[in-house]
Parts: sequence; C-alpha cells; structure tokens
Amino acid sequence: MWDETGLVSFSLTAGTAFLLQTMEPTISTVVDEHSTFRTDPLGRAARSIASVMMWVYGGDEAIAEADRLREMHKHLNSVDAHGVRHTALSTKPWAWVLHTGTYAFCEGAKYFAKQPLTYAEKEAYYQETVQLMRNFKVAEKEIPATYADFVVYFDDVVAHDLKATAVTKDFLRLSAQLPAPPQLPRAFRPLWTALTAPVGKMQYLATVGTTPEVARRKLGIEWTATDERKLRALGWAVARGVPLLPERLRYFPIAYEARRLERGKQRLRKMIDLRPM
Repeated sequence: MWDETGLVSFSLTAGTAFLLQTMEPTISTVVDEHSTFRTDPLGRAARSIASVMMWVYGGDEAIAEADRLREMHKHLNSVDAHGVRHTALSTKPWAWVLHTGTYAFCEGAKYFAKQPLTYAEKEAYYQETVQLMRNFKVAEKEIPATYADFVVYFDDVVAHDLKATAVTKDFLRLSAQLPAPPQLPRAFRPLWTALTAPVGKMQYLATVGTTPEVARRKLGIEWTATDERKLRALGWAVARGVPLLPERLRYFPIAYEARRLERGKQRLRKMIDLRPM
C-alpha cells in the first residue's frame, strides 16, 4: 500500500469501489440521503481520496482518521422506500466499503500496472487490508482469513446482495460527465464541459471496465470487445506514463510528503548510527 495506494492512478479505480458500494442496499440508502456526491462530486471525491491517503500514510493519525469516520457515520441512519431502516455502521456494509477497495486494487492492476499482480502480491495486499479493517473496528466475522477466502466472500456478496440502485445510476452518469463545481460562474460552464468531457469518458471506461461482469449485468451495462480494447489501451498508457512522472506529481500530496519524510528519517537514522563514539 505504501508504494501503490498513493499513486495518482488510484483515482481511476476508486470509482469502481464506490460503484460497488452504492449497489449495497444499506450503503445506497445512507448515501442517497446524506452524501454530497450529486451536488459536489469533485469535492466529495477529493475528500474521500484524502481520507484514504490518511489510512495508509497518516502514521499515528491513521487511527484517529478511522475513529473520526466511525464517529461521523455513527448517526447516519436512513429508512428506505420500503420502510426498512439502514444503519451505516451495520457490520456487513461497514466491512464492504473496505472489501471493495481490495477488489478495485487487484482488478485495476490487470489494466493499470505493467504486470498483473501475482497471487502472493494479492495475498500480501489483502493482509494489509485486514489490518486496515481492524483499525476501522470491522467485525471479525466479516474479515476472511486469506485472499482466497476473500474472493469467495466477495463473489457471494456481488451475486446475492448487490442491486441496481438509483444512486449507482446517478453516480455513473456523473462519472461520464463531470459537473462543474458549484462556485464556477455560469459563463465558464460550457468551457468546463468541453475540457472535462475526455476525463469523464476515461473515468467511466475505467469504472465500468473494472466492475465485475455480474454487477454490470445487474446494471444493464453491456461491455463490448471494443470497450475492452479501449480500456487496455488506456491501461497501457497509464502503466507506462505514470512511472515517468516526478515523484511529486506521481503521488497525491499526503502520500508524497509521507514518503519524503520517511526517507528523511532513514537518513537521520543512518547518520546517528555512523556518528563517532
């Protein structure tokens, strides 16, 4: 996670995780009532990515961030159209948020990394996720022991629990065409639409293309061979272009500063160990 999660290409697969979350009935109901993803999608995405960066790179503050999120979600309870009450901290939905991250990372690597992950790498990543889940006080019954167990758990939820929701459809629509920030003057909005249209198409392609086929069928989305070729071409370019960027541009700001600070600590440790005695 230290090497991979902070890369700017993380944003391409974050959409897959959020899509799968919004197909889970409890998460969908709570997001529908409380989230700002419709009115301020870019702000919501920026806050979410910054929070994930804190989980991995925040040091001691990573635990505080997990506690903050649990406290924030503690009172997010909603009732759906059928009168069913949903609670954000219910054990399975709370775990599902982190499980979608594991899936998105492993599936995204098929397209956006130079080499697909080996099974050992998937297992290592999953075990780091297990630690994150414990930081978030996820119930142990919702934490499969191994990556292989996780795959069985994940596939069962996708097949039996996920549904096509209005929230998911709104999210896909907003992914394809990024709405202008609320503070942008109306006169500049046509320019915004023109400039961001290619970004929206790229994000939509990445999100839909890395979503499980079972979930796509539930959403009524057809994925063609042409779509697959476009995604593989995009992945090829990202996998070879991102590593060429300077580290300051290759990583999100929190990740970059954390990595720089850690190298500084290691240099200091080396000088301390080499000091004359």
